[in-house]
Amino acid sequence: MAYSKTEKIPDKNGRYGKYGGQYVPETLMAALSELTKAYEEIRSDEKFQKEMNLLLTDYVGRPSPLYYARNLSKEMGQDIYIKREDLNHTGAHKINNAVGQALLAKRLGKHRIIAETGAGQHGVATATVCAQMGMECVVYMGEEDIKRQAPNVYRMRELGSEIVTVRSGTRTLKDAINEAIRDWVTNVQNTHYLIGSAVGPHPYPRIVADFQGVIGKESREQMLKKAGRLPDYVIACVGGGSNAIGIFSGFIDDKDVGLIGVEAAGEGLEGKHAATMSRGRPGILHGSMSYLLQDEDGQIVEAHSISAGLDYPGVGPEHSYLKDNERAVYVSATDSEALSGFRLLSRLEGIIPALEPAHALGYMQSWVPSLTKKRKILLLLSGRGDKDLETVAKFSGEVI
Repeated sequence: MAYSKTEKIPDKNGRYGKYGGQYVPETLMAALSELTKAYEEIRSDEKFQKEMNLLLTDYVGRPSPLYYARNLSKEMGQDIYIKREDLNHTGAHKINNAVGQALLAKRLGKHRIIAETGAGQHGVATATVCAQMGMECVVYMGEEDIKRQAPNVYRMRELGSEIVTVRSGTRTLKDAINEAIRDWVTNVQNTHYLIGSAVGPHPYPRIVADFQGVIGKESREQMLKKAGRLPDYVIACVGGGSNAIGIFSGFIDDKDVGLIGVEAAGEGLEGKHAATMSRGRPGILHGSMSYLLQDEDGQIVEAHSISAGLDYPGVGPEHSYLKDNERAVYVSATDSEALSGFRLLSRLEGIIPALEPAHALGYMQSWVPSLTKKRKILLLLSGRGDKDLETVAKFSGEVI
C-alpha cells in the first residue's frame, strides 16, 4: 500500500491500527509464519516479479484500459472514467491476486490449492491459474451462490476444479470461507489457501492488497496521461474489499482525491443488507478484527445482497482503518439501485457490468448530479455481468 512514509501500515503484527491481526487456531500459526516469510522474500525477488509480470501481461492481458465514458459523462454532467478490469482474462480483477498467490504457493512447494468464492469470479480465477500451472484446485461455494452463479460453476468444473457445495449456515460466502478454513487446518502441510479478498488473518490482507495494487498503479498513470491530472474522486464497490483497496492504493497519499466505497444496502438499511461499514461494529471474523454485522450478543448477522460477491457480513481490516481515519467514505446502494446502475451502463455505453460494481453506478446516479463543480470521477468496473444475467432477469420478473 502507498501509505505516507511516516506510517507503518500494517505493522509487523499485521495491524491496521486496532484492526487486522491473527485470530486463528495454533495449528495455522506455523503456516502463516511461513507464508509471511516467503512473501517478504518474493517482494524483492527479481525472478519472481519477472515471472508474475509476464503472466499479467501475456496471460491476463494487462494493463487493462482506462475508458472515458462519453455517454455516461453526458448523462451525469461530469467526466466519468472507467477502469476496465472486466476486460481481464476471466472477466474480473480477481485474476491479479490469483496469479500472484499461485506463484507464491509454488514457491512454498504446495501444489494443492483451496479457495472460497461467492460470485464465482475468484473461484474461476483460481481454477484458471491452477489449470495453467498444473495444480490441484478445490473451491468451496455456498449452495445459494451455486444456484445464482451457475455459469461460473460450470466454468470452474470445465477448468478441472472440484466444487464443494456448502450447505451450512446461510449457504453463502461466509459459510464457504468457514469450510475452506476447516480444510486448511486439516491439510495445512500440503495446501495453500488462496484467499480472494483483502480479509482473513495477517498476512492475507496485505498480500491481496499488494497484488491488486496493480489496478491503482495503472489507473494513476493512465489518468495523468489521458485526463492530464488525477481524478477528484475514485469510487468502487466494497464487499470484502479487494478491488476497492487495489485501486485506492494508487491514490492513498493524494489527499485531494476522494475515496468512496459503495456497499450493498440490499433491501434497505433497516431491512436485509450487507452494509458492514454503515451498520456494523468492530469484531472478529475469519481470523481478523474488522467491522462486522453482528447482533447485541456479538453473533454474526446474515448479510443480503442481490450480488453474491457483496453478500458478506465483514470487510477487510484496511477498509476499517480507512473509515476510522476518514481517509475513505463508505456509502451504500440498494438492490434496486444496483439494478438501475446495471442497466444504465449497459444501455448508454454497451458495457454490461457485474452486479457488484453496478452498486457504485447505482449510487452515482443520485450522487454525481449533486456535485456543484465540474469533476473527474474514476469508477472501477471490477467485473463483467455475464454471470448475473439470470439474477437480473429473475429480479425483474423476466425469463431467460
